[in-house]
Amino acid sequence: MPNLPFDNWRFVAVLILVLALARVGVQRFAGMRESFQSQALELLDSLLIAIVLVFCIIRPFVVQAFYIPSGSMRNTLQEKDRILVNRFIYRLRAPNRRDIVVFKAPPAASSEPKDFIKRLVGKEGDLVAVRDGVLYVNGKAQDEPYIRQPMYYPFPEDFYTALDEEKWGPLVEQDGMQCVRVPKGMLFVLGDNRNDSNDGHRWGFLPRRNLLGRAMVIFWPIPRIRLLH
Repeated sequence: MPNLPFDNWRFVAVLILVLALARVGVQRFAGMRESFQSQALELLDSLLIAIVLVFCIIRPFVVQAFYIPSGSMRNTLQEKDRILVNRFIYRLRAPNRRDIVVFKAPPAASSEPKDFIKRLVGKEGDLVAVRDGVLYVNGKAQDEPYIRQPMYYPFPEDFYTALDEEKWGPLVEQDGMQCVRVPKGMLFVLGDNRNDSNDGHRWGFLPRRNLLGRAMVIFWPIPRIRLLH
């Protein structure tokens, strides 16, 4: 799907310039009735203020649009979905399990700078495991109606090597099940399309500082508009 015009900062800059020039033209047009001129100036001022607020304050610091490039979050999110992400929310509260989060991919996940989107399933101190296609957190099986299919893989692997321990830390047994503990300052994230996702079970824990925000709503395409849970 082609980019929307408002995704392009040049388009926004040109729009602001056009509105500013229109305002100057209306202000200097001597033949215009005073009442009409006043209404036109008020409308142009409102548009200019709204655009500056949205694209210079709200969009960079509060809400930002993101594009979904892959199927790693199916069926919750599909390729070419466009979503709005709340960039401010984690300054007010800690992230919660089940949040759909956008983050800067750590080097182990991508060799080049990229933003990823996954579901937060484990917080600092949580014990996490996957057995028989089910995610366990702190010994409790998680009800996850949003995943595309049960996991084909165990986590941690049955054959746990020294390299695994270096990556994940020492195993912790809980209720007869081997688990990994999410370290301090870290999170554990998985895609909803668990068996086809470049997520935490492959590359490791996510530093809390990498979080960019929480996905809130699909706004494009129109038939898929909905809140995200």
